[in-house]
Amino acid sequence: MGKNADLQKPLPLFLVDSHAHLELEPLVADAEAVVQRASAARVAYVVTVGIDFDDAKRALALADRFERVFACVGFHPHNAKEVDEEALLKIEALAHHPKVVGYGEIGLDFFRNHSPRERQIEVFAHQLSIGQRLGKPVVIHLRDAYRHGLDMLEQASPFPAGGIIHCFSGTDADARRALDLGFHISIPGTVTYKKNDVLRSIVASLPDERLLLETDCPFLAPEPLRGKDNEPAYIVHTARKVAEVRGVSFEEVCRTTTANALRVFSLPAIAADHE
Repeated sequence: MGKNADLQKPLPLFLVDSHAHLELEPLVADAEAVVQRASAARVAYVVTVGIDFDDAKRALALADRFERVFACVGFHPHNAKEVDEEALLKIEALAHHPKVVGYGEIGLDFFRNHSPRERQIEVFAHQLSIGQRLGKPVVIHLRDAYRHGLDMLEQASPFPAGGIIHCFSGTDADARRALDLGFHISIPGTVTYKKNDVLRSIVASLPDERLLLETDCPFLAPEPLRGKDNEPAYIVHTARKVAEVRGVSFEEVCRTTTANALRVFSLPAIAADHE
C-alpha cells in the first residue's frame, strides 16, 4: 500500500476512527471482535492512543497485531505528576515505532486536576517539543483549559506535521484559534447528544479539510448507544449526525474525513483489497 492517499482521486466509502483507546478495558479483552466489528462497519483504520508508558506499550502491541490499527503515544495530563525526564525519554523512544502516527494525547485538564496544574503545564511544554522533534502530529487534550492550552500552542508553533484537537469541547473562538495554527478538529460522539447545540453549531462551520471524527472509545458512546461502552464501529452514528448538521451526504462526510485522517497521520492509502 502507498504511504499517502492521492487526494485527487475519489476515495472508497470508509471511515477512520482518529482517536480510540482499544488498549483499555473492556475493549482490550475482546480486541479481535472489536476490530472485526469495526471492519464490518467499514472503518478502514483505528488510531489507538496510549496515555502513559505502560498503556502506550499495550497500544503498540495492538498496532503490531492488527494491520488496520495504528497508535499514538504520550503522557495524558492526568499522569503529569508521574512524569520525569527518564519517563519522557522512554516514551519518546517508543514513539519511533513505525506504526506510531502521532504524539499524544498530551495537554491540559483543568476539570479533573488529577495532576497539579503547574506540573501539567511543565510536562505539556516538554511534550510539545518532543512532538516537534519527532516530526509527527501532536494530539491535544484540552478540558476547561482551552485559553491556556492554545496560548501554549501558539507560543510553541509552528508544528510542521500539524496536530489535532481531540474530542473538541471548546468555543467557536477556540476552534478558530486552533485552525489558525493549522490544526484539525476532531469530533466525538458528543455531537449527537441532544443538548449539545454549541458543538453542532461549530461543526456546521468547520472547513472540510480540517474535520476529523473519533470515538474516544470506550468512552462517550453516541446516541442511540449512550451509556454503553463505546467502540470504533459506532463512529457511523457520529458521521451521520455530522452529515446532518453540515447539510451534506453521509458519503461526503466519509470521504472528506477519511482523506483528512490519511493525510494528517500519513496513513497508508486505502487499497482495493479494503473494498
